[in-house]
Amino acid sequence: MRVGVIREIKAQENRVALTPAGAERLVAAGNEVWVETQAGVGSLLADEAYVRAGARIAPSAAEVWKNCEMILKVKEPLASEWPHIRPGQTLFTYFHLAADRALTDAMVKSKAHCFAYETLEVGRTLPLLTPMSEVAGRMAIQAGAQWLERSRGGSGILLGGVPGVDRAHVLVLGGGVVGTQAARMACGLGADVTIMDVNLDRLRYLDEVMPKNCRPLYSTPFALRELLPWADLVIGAVLIPGAAAPKLIRREDLKLMKSGSVIVDVAVDQGGCIETCKPTTHAEPTFVIDGVIHYCVANMPGAVPRTSTFALNNATLPYSLELARLGAARAIKENAPLRTAANVIAGEITYSAVAETFGLKYTPALDVAARLS
Repeated sequence: MRVGVIREIKAQENRVALTPAGAERLVAAGNEVWVETQAGVGSLLADEAYVRAGARIAPSAAEVWKNCEMILKVKEPLASEWPHIRPGQTLFTYFHLAADRALTDAMVKSKAHCFAYETLEVGRTLPLLTPMSEVAGRMAIQAGAQWLERSRGGSGILLGGVPGVDRAHVLVLGGGVVGTQAARMACGLGADVTIMDVNLDRLRYLDEVMPKNCRPLYSTPFALRELLPWADLVIGAVLIPGAAAPKLIRREDLKLMKSGSVIVDVAVDQGGCIETCKPTTHAEPTFVIDGVIHYCVANMPGAVPRTSTFALNNATLPYSLELARLGAARAIKENAPLRTAANVIAGEITYSAVAETFGLKYTPALDVAARLS
C-alpha cells in the first residue's frame, strides 16, 4: 500500500504521525511511504532521516493526498484539507468526531474510511489515546501552575506553597489516565489534591497508589459544588470514549470559584466537561469568565512534540502496519481493535457514540465491511 504522511496545519501543532523508524518498518513490510517535505521539522525530524529510512519526500501535501491510499495524521483534517479526501481512501488519526458535527458530515460525504486513534480499544483500554493522555495530564499541571501566577492574571499562589504558607488546592475531575497523571504531578509539586470519579473500583485503586496528599472522592454534583470554592486549580479530565464529554461544571457554578482561579479542560477535544469551555490554541491559550481563567488548548501535547511524536508512534505503529497490510474492509473483519477504531466507513457512521451524539444513523462496521468485499 502507498502510505502518506502530511505536515500538520493545525495552529501550533508540531507533532508528526510517523517517525523515520516507523517509516522504515512500513517500507520493510512492502509499503511505499510518502512524506510531505518538512512534515517532521516541528519534532526535529529532518527529511533526510526519512529518506534514509526508505521513504519518498513529496513536495507538497496535495501530492501526498493525491497519490496515497492511506493517510497517517495526528489531528483531525481541517476544512482546507477536506477537498483532498476521496472515496475509498483510508485515514488514521485523532478525529474526535462527537465534538464536531461539520467534520463528521464532511467525512461522511467524502466516503473515505476514517479510523480514529481515540476509540481503538484493547481489553477496555484505549492504547492509542493513553500516551497523549499521559502527556496532557502532566502538562495540565504545568499550565495550571503558570496561569496561577499573578503576572498572568491568576491568584498568585504557588502550587506547593512554602513552610508556614498554605499550598494550592487542586481539584481533578476524572480518575482515568489524564486525571491520574495530573494528580500525580500536582502531588509531586506539593499541592493539596482531590481527585473525583464515579467508579468505586477506580477510587479504591487510586487510594492505594496515590501519595498521601491526594484524596480520592466519589463525584456527585453536590460534592463538586462544595469543593469549587476551595479549589485554586480545576483539571477537567473526563472521558466517555468516542462521545461528547458530560458537562460537570455549569456557567452558574463559576460564581462559586475564587477570582484568579484556573480551569484546565483537557476534555476540550471531546467538547469539554466545563460548560464555558471553548477550544483555544497555544498562541492564545486562555480566556476569562467571571474572574476564572480558562485554559482550553485542544492539542496540548503539540507543545512538546519531540516527546509526543515518539510516544504516539510507539503506540500507533503496530496498528498502522496492520491497516496497511489488510486494507480497511479486511481490517474491520479480522482485527478487533481496528474494528473499534472505525468511525466512518464508506459514507456510513460506524461508531455508535458518534451517531447518538448527532441523532444520525448508525451502521455496524462489520455490515459495511461485508458490502465492501
